[in-house]
Amino acid sequence: MTLIKSISGIRGTIGGTVGDNLTPIDAVKFASAYGSWLKQETNKQHPTVVVGRDARISGSMIQQLVMNGLVGLGIHVIDLGLSTTPTVEIAVPLEKADGGIILTASHNPKQWNALKLLNNKGEFLNAENGKKILDIAENDSYVFADVDDLGSITVNDTYIDKHIEEVLNLSLVNAELVKKSGFKVVVDAVNSTGGIAIPGLLKKMGVEVVELYCEPNGHFPHNPEPLKEHLTDLSELVVKEKADFGIVVDPDVDRLAFMSEDGEMFGEEYTLVACADFVLGKTPGNTVSNLSSSRALRDVTQKHNGTYLASAVGEVNVVELMKANNAVIGGEGNGGIIYPESHYGRDSLVGVALFLTHLAEKKCSVSALRNSYPSYFMSKNKIQLTPDLDVDAILEGFHNKYVSEEVSTVDGVKVDFEDRWVHLRKSNTEPIIRIYTEALSQEQADQLAEDTIATLKKIAGLS
Repeated sequence: MTLIKSISGIRGTIGGTVGDNLTPIDAVKFASAYGSWLKQETNKQHPTVVVGRDARISGSMIQQLVMNGLVGLGIHVIDLGLSTTPTVEIAVPLEKADGGIILTASHNPKQWNALKLLNNKGEFLNAENGKKILDIAENDSYVFADVDDLGSITVNDTYIDKHIEEVLNLSLVNAELVKKSGFKVVVDAVNSTGGIAIPGLLKKMGVEVVELYCEPNGHFPHNPEPLKEHLTDLSELVVKEKADFGIVVDPDVDRLAFMSEDGEMFGEEYTLVACADFVLGKTPGNTVSNLSSSRALRDVTQKHNGTYLASAVGEVNVVELMKANNAVIGGEGNGGIIYPESHYGRDSLVGVALFLTHLAEKKCSVSALRNSYPSYFMSKNKIQLTPDLDVDAILEGFHNKYVSEEVSTVDGVKVDFEDRWVHLRKSNTEPIIRIYTEALSQEQADQLAEDTIATLKKIAGLS
């Protein structure tokens, strides 16, 4: 199954048959369902929706279909063209729009695309509203506008520049200090829109930029998920250029990872840890990440006398808990920084600016900065699902096996042992069970993952 409907949006592969993949008909159908929901929600005949896309090959086609589906409902569209997820998120309130759609499949390979849906605050829809939209699509209950009431499309391609300016204006960002530090940075933007946004921001902060895969043509030169095994070219170029560090973002620029000056990964989990350490040092308070994120954030938060809380996986869940607990920073361990002073969305531009200011103040190398944080090691694995597997029964069996340990069932099953943990959950975006483990060494984390997979197979009767 390659058309996945969830609170994360509607995601699928291009081509194939209607209802099984993200075909042109499915794109129009779900855009129309969102537009219909928005008209009901706002009680407006002509709501306004901001639409932007990453640089995927299918992006222009899907965007035209989505925008014209909305026009057919009488909705006015502001077309940002090539954009980033956080750029669309900040554009919605700035334009006083009623909603937004981002066309991106995030870290998925090039054959995928998706519709990510926003409310009038530029934040992801909650599960309740997501369900209403899926129901409208399921029942084809849309009423299109007559010829005199069609919507319109207005092009506005200035928002990446506006986004950069907004980041530079954040109170904790010190572009002058960064400029004086004379940093040299290599950027891998996987040939998507990060190739416009990240070098643009860095140059404004006086950083010397070496561009790697920054042409926004949608031809991803490697797997676009920013993991170590996909980033050998970046590692080699950072060392060759004697750069201070490397930056890698995913295609829609909401996940951010750094590479140290020696070509080693800073650690995707530690993007949030470093930014939180900087923010908490200036503005003490609380933090939130999801259940699959490193314990290092908890440790750093407690060092600054704050309270750390863990939410269910999914940006909307992190944001909800951040608001409830007045968190000054939060995010996800996959390199997603959420900084409320800017907006409630994962934003790599914000992360880059905070990290650079932190590094300029610390006056140390990136590897030394990494070594200053508690050291945890994570293993991220997955089991492919088949239709005949009873996933809930498998998770319940795993829970029962460890009932004497500290167990959370807020999102899947997480078992907290004294010096390690394992978290199992069904993915929102792919037909898999994700298996995250963390321990005090890579060997221990990998072993815990292997043991967990063996246990799951035994429970499922596969071994």
